[in-house]
Amino acid sequence: MENWITEFMSNFGYFGICLLILFENVFPPIPSEVILTFGGFMTTYSDMTVVGVILAATAGSVVGAMILFSIGMLFDVERLEKLVDRWGGILRITRKDIHRVDAWFRKFGVWAVLLCRLIPLVRSLISVPAGMARMNFPLFILLTAIGSLAWNTILVLVGAKLGENWEAVLEYMDIYSTVVYILLGIGGIAVVLWYIRFRRKRA
Repeated sequence: MENWITEFMSNFGYFGICLLILFENVFPPIPSEVILTFGGFMTTYSDMTVVGVILAATAGSVVGAMILFSIGMLFDVERLEKLVDRWGGILRITRKDIHRVDAWFRKFGVWAVLLCRLIPLVRSLISVPAGMARMNFPLFILLTAIGSLAWNTILVLVGAKLGENWEAVLEYMDIYSTVVYILLGIGGIAVVLWYIRFRRKRA
């Protein structure tokens, strides 16, 4: 996949970077680390600039987030309630659980959207619950742009600094991603255990 990504970027420049980052936001398995660090490297031998690459990547991030936000809006609380009414017994989820999660996001959603833009995988998916919670759209765009700008700037600058050795950063990004996934897994298990314990106490 890396060869295809770098070839596409070499052929289409800023537009290619913007498009690939857009797809990366909608389809997280596409590695943004490769796109951004190689984009930084391209500034060392082409007429592309660091600022131009960062802006193109950030534009792609925002548009991709807007798409996922729109998808989230299709699954509002009312629709989720209908799903819970039908399948909640199997999933052991109640309407109250949905409202609790919705209330949490409405309270902490601002920080969640901003900080999650720096976390692999989650950085894209956070747009869906934001849409479901009907988060203020201009605020969502602003926070997404700020978080994406920070992530993009770091990796593009690293790619430009390393030059032909830009691929060296991918090993460290893999370690970072692995640590994040492990922490997310532990967090997910902790939430499940807490939920089971909570349900037993209620019973």
